[in-house]
Amino acid sequence: MSIKTHKSFSKRIKVTKNGKLIARRPGQNHYNAKERTKTSGSKRRTQAIQMKNKAYSRFLATV
Repeated sequence: MSIKTHKSFSKRIKVTKNGKLIARRPGQNHYNAKERTKTSGSKRRTQAIQMKNKAYSRFLATV
């Protein structure tokens, strides 16, 4: 029996050519009206995700 992929999580991830995982930081979509321009600009950036092999196989089995 194999583990099913967590589809909603895998749709938010991009896998680079070298196999790195890249995604947006969570919790950046609203309550941004009072933020500085520098802060809101940094929220648009993506970051690399560090994941253990067990979690990698659970969330991204088909990626």
